[in-house]
Amino acid sequence: MGYKDTSFQKTRSIQVGKNILNFSRPKIMGILNLTPDSFYDGGRYFNEELWITQTHKMITEGADIIDLGAFSSRPGAEMVSSAEETERLLIPLKILKKEFPDVIFSIDTFRSEVAKTCVDSGADIINDISGGNMDSNMFSTVADLKVPYILMHMHGTPQDMQTHPISENITEKVRTFFERKVNELHDAGIEEIILDPGFGFGKTLECNYRLLAGMDQTRINNLPLLAGVSRKSMINKVLETKPEEALNGTTVMNTLALLKGADILRVHDVKQAKEAIELTSFYKIHRDETGSKNC
Repeated sequence: MGYKDTSFQKTRSIQVGKNILNFSRPKIMGILNLTPDSFYDGGRYFNEELWITQTHKMITEGADIIDLGAFSSRPGAEMVSSAEETERLLIPLKILKKEFPDVIFSIDTFRSEVAKTCVDSGADIINDISGGNMDSNMFSTVADLKVPYILMHMHGTPQDMQTHPISENITEKVRTFFERKVNELHDAGIEEIILDPGFGFGKTLECNYRLLAGMDQTRINNLPLLAGVSRKSMINKVLETKPEEALNGTTVMNTLALLKGADILRVHDVKQAKEAIELTSFYKIHRDETGSKNC
């Protein structure tokens, strides 16, 4: 059975447990990396005090979701076992759920067994960089768990995605991928879906910018769109900066993503993302006003 087009709906939302996450205003997903080798902040958060302090900081600054990841997806990253990934995730997840019981936590994993273990321990959303391509059991597992699923487009795997990156027709390819995968997800019984075009994952530099320019064209079924551009190489290659120097570039990219319809910003720096949302939202309101007597 194919998906039903609901693009006429004005307000996007997903159900997370008993709560509704409404995207009438864009939301922020704050990143908490639990890996020793992530491209920007790997190894920075390695004990309970740091997990709690950073999570509290992101929530205070305006994060709506905290995304926990224990597998580095940077190009050429070392493959870690499922057991090691689970071990890195479980203790922080349990501690943070106890400390912040009302906060939504997503788990960045492509492994169904890791997804199940984490949801059983309190996680609310599964964020899969592989779109189900690296674990054939992921869709059925998420369906059984009854949690929202973030469907990301990636060309290849983290180990080889930049060897032969996509260099043409990127917007069309991502949309076609979404159409096919959303059908599969619906057939599996999954309705709460977020789309992530996968900036940086197996695309050339030029294709990343074409994808950003056409991001709104990849949306299907009126589903929420997530943009993850924080401190990535698509910024650093243009500005000749390092990830540590890419905050301003990230804010520019986040602003462009918001103008192209992003409903969620996945970021390392919550305060600046919140400001981008505030200013962009204010701009959109007044951009769309006509005949105002006050201006």
